[in-house]
Amino acid sequence: MKMSVGNMYNYFSSKEELAKFAIKYSTNILAEELKEINQLDVSSKEKIYIFVKRYLENVQNSPEVIEYFLRVYLSNREVFKQGCEGFLCVGEFVTEVMILLEEGASKKEFRQQDFFPAFSMIMGCLGGFAFLSGEKVLDKDLLTYSDAVADNIYRALKYDE
Repeated sequence: MKMSVGNMYNYFSSKEELAKFAIKYSTNILAEELKEINQLDVSSKEKIYIFVKRYLENVQNSPEVIEYFLRVYLSNREVFKQGCEGFLCVGEFVTEVMILLEEGASKKEFRQQDFFPAFSMIMGCLGGFAFLSGEKVLDKDLLTYSDAVADNIYRALKYDE
C-alpha cells in the first residue's frame, strides 16, 4: 500500500475500528473463494478438497491474512466486543461454510449434524495447519499436506449409511 501504519490510523476512528475492518477484509477473501467453490458443479467431497487446497495456498502465499485471524482476532476478543460480537465480523465466511455443509447434508454426502461441531472440525484442522506453518515446524511443504487434511475433514463429515 506504500503507506505507513501511522497514516493508516488517519482513515479510521480508532485502532479498534481498523482491527475490525482488517478482520472483515481478511475473512471476506476466504468467503469469496468458498462462495466460488460452493457454486461449482462438483461433489461436496471435491469442494472440501478444493477449499482446503486454496486455504493452504492462502496460508503459504499470504500468511499475514490467516495469521491476523489466528493471532489477533481469536486471541484479542476484547478488541472486537463492540460491533463484532459473535460472527458479525466473519459472517460472510461462516455463511459460506454453512452452505457447504447444508448442501452436502441435503445430498447425503455429509451426515446431518449440528453446525458448530462440523464448523469446528473444518476450521480446527485448517487453523492448526496454518499455525504449524507459521511456526515453521512442518517437515514438508505445506501444500503436500492438502489432500491428507482434506481427507480427514471429509471423513469427519461424510454420510455413513
